[in-house]
Amino acid sequence: MATTVDDAFAEFMRNTVDLDPQTVKDARKSRDNLLENIDEFDNTVFFNLVSRYNVHFGSFSRKTKCRELDDIDLMIGISAEGATYYTNNSWNNIAIKASKRNSTQIECSNSDGTLNSTKVLNRFKRKLENVREYSRSDIKRCGEAVVLNLRSKAWSFDIIPCFHTTEESDGRAYYLIPNGNGAWKKTEPTIEQNVIARVNNRHSQQVVNTIRLIKYWNKRRQMPTMSSYVLETMIVNYFDEISETYDWIDMRFSEGLNYIARNIWNPVYDSKNIEGNINTLSYQEKANIQERAKSDYNNTCSAITADTTEKNQLKAINIWRNILGEDFPTYG
Repeated sequence: MATTVDDAFAEFMRNTVDLDPQTVKDARKSRDNLLENIDEFDNTVFFNLVSRYNVHFGSFSRKTKCRELDDIDLMIGISAEGATYYTNNSWNNIAIKASKRNSTQIECSNSDGTLNSTKVLNRFKRKLENVREYSRSDIKRCGEAVVLNLRSKAWSFDIIPCFHTTEESDGRAYYLIPNGNGAWKKTEPTIEQNVIARVNNRHSQQVVNTIRLIKYWNKRRQMPTMSSYVLETMIVNYFDEISETYDWIDMRFSEGLNYIARNIWNPVYDSKNIEGNINTLSYQEKANIQERAKSDYNNTCSAITADTTEKNQLKAINIWRNILGEDFPTYG
């Protein structure tokens, strides 16, 4: 219960939206322990791993994940050992010519000598099954990652093998990760992390908590949900476009909904400048999201008016409960 909107939002963010601090601490310790276990793999009978190319990525790493913590993303670097790739392939369908020096790469190759990313994932899956701390865990392969489910923890690990390229003709180096179809695709998650850090710092650390709140709103399923990646990119774009923002999270949330309502029909380009337009929502999905964002934005304006102009905290809190659900604190 809360007697002011500010107190209600502080309680709501602390108890419902933000990850529990102890959970974050435990998850980081678990992640580091897993990385230590992977570093101990015998490279003479496995890929030659390169820890300096390991990447902590995803919303947990960017501090934009809202409760509950369900997965932690890790990229594990593999030494090329003479493997090469075709730079003229499309970004999401790259062929890698396997190393002739590494026996595991040879075993994971297709008949034409190209490295099959599905076989690579399966090899990681088999290796992880033998890690002592996770011997009772359910390890399965899906699409682009090996998913390591921990029976004793609430979260899982999405483990993605990767290669780091040399600098290409465009002056950039990339990570190559499985594309889900046996080939490879380009990514560069550190760019996204740097963009969010830059924008968040410019706005006095007020961006990531706003993203978490809007992700919570998106997860309520009052409409078709957009992917976390698209939503996060849109909100970062909004904050990158403005010079100043509000000190109060309710007003930042309101403006974020307004931005979504006005821009959901527009292309959304990934900050890595690799994938192009990532807004692949259908016409009906965009229409429904716009309708809900616009309606809730109008309601946020009413709540803010009740709070700041009418000085009616009970009315304002009740409106916020209609927008954000019954987990939002009651007045009292």
